[in-house]
Amino acid sequence: PYRVVNVCTGDMGDGKVGMYDLECWLPSENRYRETHSCSYFHDWQARRANIRYRDEDGKVRFVHTLNNTAIASPRIMLPLLETHQQADGSVKIPVALRPYLGGQEYFRPHEIGAKV
Repeated sequence: PYRVVNVCTGDMGDGKVGMYDLECWLPSENRYRETHSCSYFHDWQARRANIRYRDEDGKVRFVHTLNNTAIASPRIMLPLLETHQQADGSVKIPVALRPYLGGQEYFRPHEIGAKV
């Protein structure tokens, strides 16, 4: 389970004009924890880095930027393990991740750390 949180401005850092956190359920903590985030900076970062483009009228403008953690590996491992571990100690790989793991369905304890 996961949820998307629209972060209030008081919880956003400098320059952010919008921010979403993705949180995954951690059964061991009985709560959701942030695993990903996406922030919109308008042109705040671009002004500091002087990142510009020329629009169709030839006017030079600053780009708008996003800052994202596409997937923070250490943060996502806990909810994956906690919500997909089977009684035999294996971990069922979510269907969405299987194409990236050669179609593999499970991580099995005796296979972890084995040479591939």
